[in-house]
Amino acid sequence: MSKPAFLFAALIAAVSSFAQSQTPPPVPLTYGESIKMEQAEKVMAAALQEATKNNWNMAIAIVDTGGKLVLFKKMDNTQIGSIDVAISKATTANNFKRPSKVFEDGVAGGGIGLRILSLPGVTPLEGGELIISKGKIIGAIGVSGASSAQDGQVARTGTAVIN
Repeated sequence: MSKPAFLFAALIAAVSSFAQSQTPPPVPLTYGESIKMEQAEKVMAAALQEATKNNWNMAIAIVDTGGKLVLFKKMDNTQIGSIDVAISKATTANNFKRPSKVFEDGVAGGGIGLRILSLPGVTPLEGGELIISKGKIIGAIGVSGASSAQDGQVARTGTAVIN
């Protein structure tokens, strides 16, 4: 076995062992039809309202089931670094079919959870949440700009209008 193939196999084993240590959702989630613009706008409006209510300057990204950007807003005075982080949180949630906080918790636990840091395309910070309609993933939202807990609060408020 070549070194790249061995490393890839080791990475898959690490992901599998981490995934097995997590509590799985009651029903395995599948991807549905991608989020429509009208739905994305409702999610965005709710998230923006929550951020504004709390005086948090946020970058908010919504991606479709392919992890591609559908809608993005950066509130005034939001740090520039939050742009890419918000998009990355959304794609992390979508691509791995779980909130990005799962990865944050894994890293925070140390030990075997630190393997998460080697996963390509993972942003292990709270603030990435799945958008679910009729039991299927239709996309995800990513929020960045405040603390991880505040980012998560805004993201969950956004998804609540659809989920």
